[in-house]
Amino acid sequence: MDEAESLNKAIHEEVTLSPYDASWPALFTQERDRLLTLFPGEFLAIEHIGSTAVPGLLAKPIIDIMIGVDSMARADKLMEPLCQAKYATSMEFNASLTDRRWLMRWADGRRTHHLHLMLYGSQEWEWRLAFRNLLCADTRLAQAYEANKQLWATEFRSDREAYTAAKSDFIGKALKSTV
Repeated sequence: MDEAESLNKAIHEEVTLSPYDASWPALFTQERDRLLTLFPGEFLAIEHIGSTAVPGLLAKPIIDIMIGVDSMARADKLMEPLCQAKYATSMEFNASLTDRRWLMRWADGRRTHHLHLMLYGSQEWEWRLAFRNLLCADTRLAQAYEANKQLWATEFRSDREAYTAAKSDFIGKALKSTV
């Protein structure tokens, strides 16, 4: 499979969940270190988010990385250099986002990393960290989230946007219950 074919397959990859893999934190660390080497001084923070950051949780086997920047203008300036550093993105999708930029890394026709560039310390930044931390601290909530994710992955196997929207409702309710 050539690179264009591999990218196209990754873009259209179905939603599938995998049992927790103890290598996920190391894969995050490896990519974080690679990005820090390629872009010294560009990021205010780099965090491992999403289900692969929660020990024991079933997840799409894609490492979610959140990078904090000082402005969306900085995020926009980083898009092309990140694409040169083995990421891909949809400019059309990013045009619909006001508070972040999104990229993905792939190999062998499957997504390996999602990269979220966002304003460091923003409400969105804090919200994503709070949910990750809540799942790590509350086993019952993590189990409920996992059970729902299995249902959503079946229902929305070919519709990543619907899958993400379903998760967003759960996340919002979980965070509101802690306030």
